[in-house]
Amino acid sequence: MARNKRTREAREAVVEEVDGGLAELMPDRDRPRAWTLLVDGAPQSHVDLDDPAHLAFEYQRRIGHIADLVAPQGKPIHALHLGGGAFTLARYIAATRPRSTQQIVERDTTLVQLVRRELPLDPGARVRVRAVDAREGLAKVADGWADLVIADVFSGARTPAHLTSTEFLTDVRRVIKPGGYYAANLADGPPLAHLRGQLATAAALFPELALVADPTVLRGKRFGNAVLLGSDQALPVAELTRRSAGDPHPGRVEHGRGLRDFSGGAAAVTDANAVASPAPPPSVFR
Repeated sequence: MARNKRTREAREAVVEEVDGGLAELMPDRDRPRAWTLLVDGAPQSHVDLDDPAHLAFEYQRRIGHIADLVAPQGKPIHALHLGGGAFTLARYIAATRPRSTQQIVERDTTLVQLVRRELPLDPGARVRVRAVDAREGLAKVADGWADLVIADVFSGARTPAHLTSTEFLTDVRRVIKPGGYYAANLADGPPLAHLRGQLATAAALFPELALVADPTVLRGKRFGNAVLLGSDQALPVAELTRRSAGDPHPGRVEHGRGLRDFSGGAAAVTDANAVASPAPPPSVFR
């Protein structure tokens, strides 16, 4: 049963049971119409309804840089979002690239209903939401449709196993236009075995790869997010490096030989041996 603890005047939290657990929309006290979505205590998204181009989470800023670089500034694109959260990145693309056409695939139907009700999309945005599993929704997308595919799928705080394999990325590659980008939010901690495996898996499908993360995450010093970027053509590494270095929490970009050395000879993941990403330690969300 839903538990709604908010009045619109007081901007109290909205707390409801969704398919994936307990969802909380927490008001941002510094921004009058901004909210943070948590599911079972794990932060999922931040949305500012007055400024949809504002990206508060560092990994979302890094994916935002990728969205900025996939095509000339302001040009509409076709974007596919595997994992919806509070639709933060779809809102960002709609604001920065008007007339873009976007699809969101989010299996948690009750979460979609909560977000639509409490954080409504701009009615002028061309965004379609499919409430199905990511691979099921991906299979329905036409060949070569997307300029950008963003994978940000978590069940609780873990990426499901079936979204970590070469079979999954083969279908991702199918829907991306020549020269388009694949961006994935990955989470891992020491010894970074999952992250290295995902790099090897992506390398089997994409000839050009880059990885953006906090340097302490890349050194295996703490659990955190890393954004993987893949394409069939040369990547704008220099500009991505410049933008990431200028973020409030600067990120480091690995590419080429440095990235190959980082992956350390890890093997690609298949459906037969895939496992979910590791659970974050309890201290991550304290």
